[in-house]
Amino acid sequence: MSRTETAIIVGVGPGLGASLGRIFSRAGMRVALAARTPARLETLAAEMGHAVSLHACDATDETSVKALFAAVPEPDIVVFNASGRVRASVVDIETEQFEQAWRQACLGGFIVGREAARAMLLRGSGSIFFTGATASVKGYAMSAGFAVGKFGLRALAQSMARDYGPKGIHVAHFIIDGGILGPHHAPHPDRPEDHLLGPDSIAETYLHVHRQHRSAWAHELDLRPWVESF
Repeated sequence: MSRTETAIIVGVGPGLGASLGRIFSRAGMRVALAARTPARLETLAAEMGHAVSLHACDATDETSVKALFAAVPEPDIVVFNASGRVRASVVDIETEQFEQAWRQACLGGFIVGREAARAMLLRGSGSIFFTGATASVKGYAMSAGFAVGKFGLRALAQSMARDYGPKGIHVAHFIIDGGILGPHHAPHPDRPEDHLLGPDSIAETYLHVHRQHRSAWAHELDLRPWVESF
């Protein structure tokens, strides 16, 4: 009988994080949902059933992340889905705002990625996935407070893939090139997708990449709606 897989999702909200939890749960995994305020996820957890656990976790706090991995010690897949941003011109961004956005988008990815790698290296298998954005590759005007963190997260993913891929750990970075359809969006009647990515469809792609054979691992994927120009 095959072993039940365990997934940890760090940075769960009502959008992509929730969809990842549902898709992994439907695939038969035990799912650990981690967020700063896990009480907001109780409805989602009830929907998913018994093989789900909620965890309070601040990805920017080393002690908090280590406590999460102590509670869920042998994950098969870890997704860093947290983010941080400040939308303003550089001259209008305060140092504290910039640092906080970087800590949430990049430092948190480092801490979570490091603890995930430590948990997987002894077994020699597992997947570590990072959620990126258009800002991972393009620094738009008014976007420095977001792009710097996402650029850094992408660099982290590349370095980890080269380091740990030969050791059996699949590290991948997902560029979400567009807005994600949220629970409160009302699609336009002439454009059902409303130029947004469906979170369930994104989550299915994460699961597919996790299931890839190691002879043909993908490291970076660009996901965007079919109507998106790029």
